[in-house]
Amino acid sequence: MTDFRHRHLSLNTAIYFVIASMVGTGVFTSLGYQLLDIKSIFSLLMLWLIGGVISLFGALSYAELVTIYSKSGGEYYLLTKIIHPSIGFVAGVISATVGFAAPAVIAAMAMGNYFSPIFPSINVTIAAFIVISLTNLIHATNLNVGKAYQDLFTIIKIGLIFIFIVSGLFFVEHQNIKIMPQLSDMKTIFSPEFAVNLVWVSYAYAGWNSSVYVAGEIKEPKKNIFKSILYGTFVVSVLYLLLNYVFLLVTPTSEMIGEVEIGYISAKYIFGERFSSIISFIIGFLLLSTVSSYVYIGPRVIQAIGKDYDVLNILSKTNAQGIPVYGYLFQYVISLIFIITSSFEQVVLYTGITLILTTTLTVISLIYLRIKNPELNRPYKVWGYPWTSAIFILLNIWILIYTFKLQTFESLVGLGLMVMGFVIYIIIERVKIYES
Repeated sequence: MTDFRHRHLSLNTAIYFVIASMVGTGVFTSLGYQLLDIKSIFSLLMLWLIGGVISLFGALSYAELVTIYSKSGGEYYLLTKIIHPSIGFVAGVISATVGFAAPAVIAAMAMGNYFSPIFPSINVTIAAFIVISLTNLIHATNLNVGKAYQDLFTIIKIGLIFIFIVSGLFFVEHQNIKIMPQLSDMKTIFSPEFAVNLVWVSYAYAGWNSSVYVAGEIKEPKKNIFKSILYGTFVVSVLYLLLNYVFLLVTPTSEMIGEVEIGYISAKYIFGERFSSIISFIIGFLLLSTVSSYVYIGPRVIQAIGKDYDVLNILSKTNAQGIPVYGYLFQYVISLIFIITSSFEQVVLYTGITLILTTTLTVISLIYLRIKNPELNRPYKVWGYPWTSAIFILLNIWILIYTFKLQTFESLVGLGLMVMGFVIYIIIERVKIYES
């Protein structure tokens, strides 16, 4: 099979993957949890602005790496190539578990919550099981249907958010909120609670690097991977800031505190009680594109790992269309484990913490590569280097320090996954030595 046939994803589809992976559960659910610790409107909006800056700076750093190494596998491939196979393998284990399977489950669970106004008796766990099962089946059996499914639902989702923003800004009664900063806001922004809430925001922004995982399938990768990451991240950052401003502008904060269905609650004030249930159903339905993007990408990372390790070779097997069917099966089993064993909030925290760890390591590898191989051909170089990359790393370390202090159990689970990855790598290497 030629490279042309392998590279079947256009720039638009790559951008849709980025947007669909980012826009989903996080932006429609995070605000309620943030309001538990932060009451200032300015500080809440700063959460989303800082999250956008972190994502954009990370996107710029990743763009340089993927123009050098434009092969599927994401952090697994990049860290294996740049630092060491053991580090890459750990990143691959994280991607194969909480990196993609967990966010797909989170989105599927959120769908159940958003369907509940129309179907009050819905069981969220059963709904998540059905959605995960059907989406895996679609992507594992037909490549073209899967791509069309992804493009269509992402376009509709962006349209719905645009309607939300315009309607909220111009056509409904507003709450009396103050967005200008107060002296107390500086204390809030530098507080441990603010840093921990950035985990929720980081999860909402997770997916800005999605096209990296399917780099081997994107047409004209040296040009289009960079564009997909940058354009997708910028669009989503603007949408997130505006959408959260609208949520706060039209909805009493007392009604959103600790709630998951922020989109539904706000819809009651934007579209009225009569239409809010329909809007809630539509939001839930459109979360299918988020589930779809994670379900599509995850097996590509699993496939890349299978190609590099003989003992895991079965995971690299594909069908006649080049679809990694065993990768899908492995991801499906991991997803079922999350559905059965974890709560919505726990899965979000596991995912957010571990993804911060792996993306930070990857941006550190960019700096390492600049020092180790300055002569490498770099079709794109990070704007503002080294400051943009350094700010990304430092802000993420700040988030992780306070998260380990205040969310110790979830942080230890994230570390445990990394340790598990190292243990599996050592076992595989020992098997290789024994067989040779």
